[in-house]
Amino acid sequence: MPVIVGYVPTAVGEAALERGIHEASLRGERLIIVNASAGDAVEGDSALATTAAVSRVAGQLENAGIEHEIRQPQRSHSPAEALLSIAAADAASLIVIGLRRRSPVGKILFGSTAQEVLLNADCPVVAVKPDRRQSRRTAG
Repeated sequence: MPVIVGYVPTAVGEAALERGIHEASLRGERLIIVNASAGDAVEGDSALATTAAVSRVAGQLENAGIEHEIRQPQRSHSPAEALLSIAAADAASLIVIGLRRRSPVGKILFGSTAQEVLLNADCPVVAVKPDRRQSRRTAG
């Protein structure tokens, strides 16, 4: 039973990855990193990790001795759908997601991936926020 991590190349995604590594180590389980975007992947989509970012994450996991797989599913309706379907298909023991602040209007217009995962997952979900200092460094 793997630990699933919803990853985006931001401070939020790094916080989720860090917690996922911790959880996989504690449980002695493999880690599946899911990096998905809504719709078809397009160049410049900020939700999708570049080849260099994927290589960096893979190296980090190898250095930590974590059995892992990195998936970038194409054509999902939403990142939440991708996470939930992979978690169900792989019988995940846990899903780790990152949280970011979003205005009430933003939530109404775009929905919340975190909310959809929390409400629809068949396994426990851990939601983490980035360290404020780390967020400030990557925001500017």
